[in-house]
Amino acid sequence: MSNSSFRIGLFAIGLDAYWDQFNGLKERLEGYLEIVYKKLHQIHPQIINAGLIDTIDKAFEAGKLFKREDVDIIFLYVPTYALSSTVLPVVTRAKVPVIILNIAPEASIDYDSFNAMSDRTKMTSEWLAFCSACPVPEIANVFKRTGIRFHQVTGMLHYDEECWNEVKEWIEAALVSNTMFYNRMGCMGHYYSGMLDIYTDITLQVKYFGGHFEIIEVDELSAMRNAISDEEIHAQVTHFHEVFEVQSDCTADDLNQAARTAVALNHVVEKYKLGSMAYYYKGTGNSENENTMSSIILGNSLLTANGVPVAGEYEIKNAQAMKIMDTFGAGGSFTEYYAMDYKDDVVLMGHDGPGHISIAEGKTKVRPLHVYHGKVGKGLSVEMAVKHGDITCLSVLENEKGELVLLVAEGQSVPGPILQIGNTNSRYKFSTGAKRFINEWNRHGPAHHCAVGVGHIASKIKKLGKLLNMDVIQVC
Repeated sequence: MSNSSFRIGLFAIGLDAYWDQFNGLKERLEGYLEIVYKKLHQIHPQIINAGLIDTIDKAFEAGKLFKREDVDIIFLYVPTYALSSTVLPVVTRAKVPVIILNIAPEASIDYDSFNAMSDRTKMTSEWLAFCSACPVPEIANVFKRTGIRFHQVTGMLHYDEECWNEVKEWIEAALVSNTMFYNRMGCMGHYYSGMLDIYTDITLQVKYFGGHFEIIEVDELSAMRNAISDEEIHAQVTHFHEVFEVQSDCTADDLNQAARTAVALNHVVEKYKLGSMAYYYKGTGNSENENTMSSIILGNSLLTANGVPVAGEYEIKNAQAMKIMDTFGAGGSFTEYYAMDYKDDVVLMGHDGPGHISIAEGKTKVRPLHVYHGKVGKGLSVEMAVKHGDITCLSVLENEKGELVLLVAEGQSVPGPILQIGNTNSRYKFSTGAKRFINEWNRHGPAHHCAVGVGHIASKIKKLGKLLNMDVIQVC
């Protein structure tokens, strides 16, 4: 994951009264901070390090630094006792989430060596180098009372994979939050008439995620199609054959139409700087627009695989879920329930329209369809299954209180027969069993679409929810 606009703020705390009393303690703690910095830098290079803050003056300066550098998240490393009054000025101006790193230098104090010391001043100095847990309740108390959003990671500086994996997940979640804030979603066309569950309030989406929503006319895409050259079409068709497994019954005309639209889509994405898109348009009564929308699936599948996830049926909420999954590096393909297989205890899920071909099991097939079920038009579609192995499903749901909630489930994509109907198709097994999964998932009232990605990333999504002040519900 990489994002040059995403910045991490880092600082450690100490008490200046200690330095004259305990020779070498400050240098030792600064050495620990350097280790923390290097570990964070390995995860993401854009780090604003304010150093060891041990006075009020330094605290105010660090607060200005973090605000000026526009940090997205602050890591507060606690190596020893320090006053909460030197913490608060650092974090209040930036107004971003704070992760308290309650990280000890070793697994434990060497009690025998410690108690064998003859100098009690040195003993206290040694203890202070290990007392990272001491001020954390004080800091948490003050954060709670002043409304500072904070989370904790507790562990060791070395040989603690669980601790540093948790730190990595916080960084990844914060990076996704940053990406969503700056994301521009194209909304092309209109809702599928009557699908009340997918309708959403764009202002509500901005409230939780940030970003910008660009309303785009299908007519503009159709006009761009007319300006595509034969050379561009030929190059795009060649690319189709490289990326997809184009079936022999796909006609040259259908491939050319899909290529023309794919190139035009790239121009739309470039013009509006889109990071995702939701689309649907009947096109009834306008043959040019009908041709545009019936030839859009291959181009949208390529966009989805290249960091611009596209959701059909104008499902804005699901385009958000797909963007989250994709930014986490998990993919995020448009899907819905297809059927239940009680014999194998799996749920069949998929969707017509674009698929995330980067997470496909094998090469994605391109097949011609004579009709798009429930939709106007005909043309080429993609058929794929999600890679076998661990998967995560994510839905952005809008509850009865008008709040956005993240609904998540972990399962497996398993081999077996799928429906070869020219759509995305997969078989998913869940630890709860298929019946209970369906009941639990539906109980929370999501829309009938969700995003599916590879890997188990519920723990990352939960951290993202905390950063966005959104509830996260995990059903399995």
